Amino acid sequence: MNNDLTVLIVEDDPHVLLGCQQALTLEDIPCIGVGSAEEALAQVGDNFAGIVISDIRLPGIDGLELLTRLKARDRSLPVVLITGHGDISMAVGAMQKGAYDFMEKPFSPERLVDVARRALEQRSLAREVWSLRRQLAERDSLEGRIIGRSPAMQNLRELIANVADTSANVLIEGETGTGKELVARCLHDFSRRQSQQFVALNCGGLPENLFESEIFGHEANAFTGAGKRRIGKIEHAHGGTLFLDEVESMPLNLQIKLLRVLQERTLERLGSNQSVAVDCRVIAATKSDLDELSKASQFRSDLYYRLNVVTLELPPLRERREDILQLFEHFLQQSSLRFDRTLPALDNQTLSNLMSHDWPGNVRELRNVAERFALGLPAFKKSGNNASQGLGFAEAVEAFERNLLNDALQRSGGNLTQASLELGMAKTTLFDKVKKYGLSH
Repeated sequence: MNNDLTVLIVEDDPHVLLGCQQALTLEDIPCIGVGSAEEALAQVGDNFAGIVISDIRLPGIDGLELLTRLKARDRSLPVVLITGHGDISMAVGAMQKGAYDFMEKPFSPERLVDVARRALEQRSLAREVWSLRRQLAERDSLEGRIIGRSPAMQNLRELIANVADTSANVLIEGETGTGKELVARCLHDFSRRQSQQFVALNCGGLPENLFESEIFGHEANAFTGAGKRRIGKIEHAHGGTLFLDEVESMPLNLQIKLLRVLQERTLERLGSNQSVAVDCRVIAATKSDLDELSKASQFRSDLYYRLNVVTLELPPLRERREDILQLFEHFLQQSSLRFDRTLPALDNQTLSNLMSHDWPGNVRELRNVAERFALGLPAFKKSGNNASQGLGFAEAVEAFERNLLNDALQRSGGNLTQASLELGMAKTTLFDKVKKYGLSH
């Protein structure tokens, strides 16, 4: 049974069944007919979106038992019972057990259509409420926020779940646009600090002469222009989370001051000699290799080790191409709602471009492409250096498959057995495809 709103009629009299189907069909109400409760139970699966209209007297399982079994599967499923003469008291009892309504034979086509429409409307509203509740639950879940089915993203979600509700400092590494702030917010939102402040500071976006005041705060008249006391970012994050983005950009002379705050859990505002106790979790993000920078004396190694209690690595989008379509569809739905546009269909050329593009801007670039596509604009700008130009649908699918297999082989160290298990593919099939694409293993 499909997911469309459908009327399932259960009636062992073929003439009555045909009449019911004709009456509903003439009113453009989708319906399907079966002759027994056993057939009906086989039709109603977990995703059944319609209603059931059933005679009470049936061969084998009767309508009352069918009602009980259907309600056990789905309490919100409307079940209408058809009764013969003398079955009214039985039908009333059935309604007390959850039947939506009952119709006494003989009934008019108009009565059947009216009951069916009301039941379908109730079913539609109930499923809409369920869908909204599910969307809200998914929005608050890691799967709904950290999107992707690739092994890398599954592992990332597991790591976030494991360390979120701890006080450990976290260093998030990843290229620009991979979603470092999103991960930081998830770490905060899934921790016991979620009711407190999440304070974000872009270390690369502040002039050095303002940085110290911004992060540590200052007292009134601490320097020219400081007319009143200012609470700094660290103090504002007390009890919550401090997110330091582009931490590699922090001036070296301020790194030692931040280290002291992290070690002593106190700070002094500029122009003050009074220590202020602070308790905040620090999450730092970088697009650079802080280990290499510390070895080159461009970042303090002691601060690096203080921040690097837990490291989360965000892969670039080009290394998890199996997530591209899921992410694009997610952003496309968001953009269509925000711009109040009809959700556009994904054409083969756009699919080809999506799967073959290198995505130097990563997820942020993909979101921008989805927004343009939702607005009816060309998703990709025409340029000579666009690697996706000229690829057809088949070539795009092959490029996607080649990249997917190659990534799996790299993760398994060339082990075909391990890679085939990860991909859910027979080892012989994987071997043939590796040979086809000339991949090394």
